[in-house]
Amino acid sequence: MTLVATANSSSESRALREREATVRRFALTDLIFRGVAKGSAILVLLILSGVAVSLVVGAWPALAKFGPAFLGTESWNPVTENFGALAPIYGTVVTSAIALLIAVPIGLGIAVFLTELCPRPLRRPIAIAVELLAGIPSIIYGIWGLFVFAPFLQRTVQPFIISVFHDVPVLNSLFAGPPYGIGMLTSALILAIMVLPFITSITKDVFDTVPTVLKESAYGVGCTTWEVMRRIVIPYTRVGIMGGVMLGLGRALGETMAVTFVIGNAHRVSASLFAPGTTISATIANEFTEADGEIYTSSLIALGLILFVMTFIILAAARYMLLRIERRAGA
Repeated sequence: MTLVATANSSSESRALREREATVRRFALTDLIFRGVAKGSAILVLLILSGVAVSLVVGAWPALAKFGPAFLGTESWNPVTENFGALAPIYGTVVTSAIALLIAVPIGLGIAVFLTELCPRPLRRPIAIAVELLAGIPSIIYGIWGLFVFAPFLQRTVQPFIISVFHDVPVLNSLFAGPPYGIGMLTSALILAIMVLPFITSITKDVFDTVPTVLKESAYGVGCTTWEVMRRIVIPYTRVGIMGGVMLGLGRALGETMAVTFVIGNAHRVSASLFAPGTTISATIANEFTEADGEIYTSSLIALGLILFVMTFIILAAARYMLLRIERRAGA
C-alpha cells in the first residue's frame, strides 16, 4: 500500500513539474511574441519618422528661400531658380479627385453585380478579369494612353465636348481649348482605370463578409436589391469600403509613369481639363535626374514632402470620418 501511494505521489509530482514547465514555456513564447509585435510597431513608427525627417531636411533650403509662397507660386524656372508648387499640387488634386469620382461608383456597381446579380458561372471569370487590371504595369497604361487612348480622345470625344459646351457658362471654361488629346482629363481617366480594380476587389471582398441571414431577412420582408444594398450591406461594410477608396486614392496620388505619359507635363494652372498640366510625382520623375544645384534639388524634395503631408492629412481625415460614423451608429 505504501509503495502504491509513493508511486502515485511521484506521478503527481512529475505531472506537476511538466505542467509548470509547459506554463513557463508558454509564458516565454508569449513574451517573445509580444516583444516582436511591439518592436514591429515601433519599427514602423521609426521608419515613418525617418522618412518625414529626411524629407524636411532635404526640403529645408527651398522652404527657407521661398517660404509659404512656395505653395502658391505657379512659376517653375530652373534657369532663374524660381520654383513654386502650385501647378503640381493643382494637377495632383484635380486628377485624383476626378479619378475617384469615376472609379468609386463604377467599382461599387461592379461589386454589387458580382455579389448579388451576376450569374454564378460568370462571377469568377469577371472577378479574375477585374483583378488582372491591377497586375498591369503602370508604364503599360501610360504607353496605351499615349498612343491609343489620347489620339482617340483628340479625334472624337474632346471635339464633341467642346462643341456641345461652347455656349454654356462655366462648362465652356472647364472644357475649353484645342483638343490636345493629352491633358489632365486624360490623365484622370487613366488613373480611374488603374484604381478601379483595387476599389472593386476590396469592396467585393467586404460585401462577401455580410452574413447571409441579414440579407435573407431583408429580402424576406420584401426589400428590393437596392434597399438591401443601401440599408444592410453598405452600412455593415462601410469601413471596408472606405479602406478600398483610400487605397485607390493613395494609388492615384502617387502614380507616376502613367500620368507622366499623358498629362502633358506643363507647369501651369488652367481651368480647362483638356489643357496639359503636371502632378507632384510626374514632376519629380521628370526632373530629378537633371536637377543641378541645391535649390533645384531641394524644391523637388519639397514637392515630395508636400505629397507626404497631403497623403497623411487625407488618411487622417478619412479615419476621423469613420470614427464619427461609428459613434453615430453606436448612439
